[in-house]
Amino acid sequence: MISKLPNVTTTIFAVMSKMAQEYNAINISQGYPNFESDPLLIQMVNEAMKSGFNQYAPMPGDPLLRELIVDKMNQAYGSSYEAQTDITITAGATQAIFTAIAATVHHGDEVIVFSPAYDCYEPAVELFGGTPRAIQLSSPDFKPDWDEVAETINDKTKLIIINSPHNPSGTLLDKADMEALERIVVDNDLYVISDEVYEHIIFDGEEHQSAARYPSLAERTFITASFGKTFHNTGWKLGYCVAPSVLMTEFRKVHQYNVFSVNHPIQKALSEYISNPETYGGLGAFYQGKRDLFLDLISSSRFKFKPSKGTYFQLLDYSEISDLGDLEFTRWLTQEKGLATIPTSVFNRSGADFKQVRVCFAKTDETLKAAAEIINSL
Repeated sequence: MISKLPNVTTTIFAVMSKMAQEYNAINISQGYPNFESDPLLIQMVNEAMKSGFNQYAPMPGDPLLRELIVDKMNQAYGSSYEAQTDITITAGATQAIFTAIAATVHHGDEVIVFSPAYDCYEPAVELFGGTPRAIQLSSPDFKPDWDEVAETINDKTKLIIINSPHNPSGTLLDKADMEALERIVVDNDLYVISDEVYEHIIFDGEEHQSAARYPSLAERTFITASFGKTFHNTGWKLGYCVAPSVLMTEFRKVHQYNVFSVNHPIQKALSEYISNPETYGGLGAFYQGKRDLFLDLISSSRFKFKPSKGTYFQLLDYSEISDLGDLEFTRWLTQEKGLATIPTSVFNRSGADFKQVRVCFAKTDETLKAAAEIINSL
């Protein structure tokens, strides 16, 4: 059989987690919390199952859940999305991104992706006959040069994929960034996928600049989000996509044939859970506390860092510790020191190696303290 994705191998996240198990290492590599979701939410899922919501949900998602999400977005960002036509509940944000790419990219189209980039973007583009055009962002700021973006666009360019807060760097796109993007996509008749899975995990008083805030940009954008990232239950694989009806119509054409509908009892539970307007409150402060604890614990180490502005990831520069490339360094750190992290060159299509590793601080304080002891010993 001829592979449609000949260069795709097992993801680095699976590789490092497997290695962490093999060497009994502390795992701060893969991006998931090692603490439980709210017991109240778990109880609500259980009650939804007992109440009989165990068959197919409506294809676009539970009506109340969709209504609550668009109400939240419209109030927060001044948008005007409609629950009936502009939102679909998905099997996680990765499925939402895949489906948006499938609905948009035709053979021969080019898609601009900013490296370092989450690893699901480019394979999906290639699967549907598109060509990723990676624009390399530079450490430590990882901010786009919009002049370079404009120069990269040609008559084959169809789509730009953005991610803010940004995985793996933890940086944010600001108002000026979003306005520059808006001008570019309008002037060049492009579409956008805005990966906003960490929208509620932002620090230091910053404000999330959703694509929904910018009307001319929102008209051309699929916004994807994740309940798993927000409510500490990544294994539930529940997310959503929001877009204007003309885009969502095409999205649903694909969605109905790759998953049709997603977990019904969890949707019912979430519709009850987020009906409380305080549900999202405090999430940024919670994770900022985790970030600050971790960075304070390693402040005397030889790692260099610029504090993350969002997500639950932190980049650590190990250039004063080792000359190894980041792949070799993370293997050594796991095997010899018992600490699993993620090399960041794997996020770069060019393979650029900034001598940095990504760590996840969505861990218990005990895990963070144990990890810090190893880091400080290097």
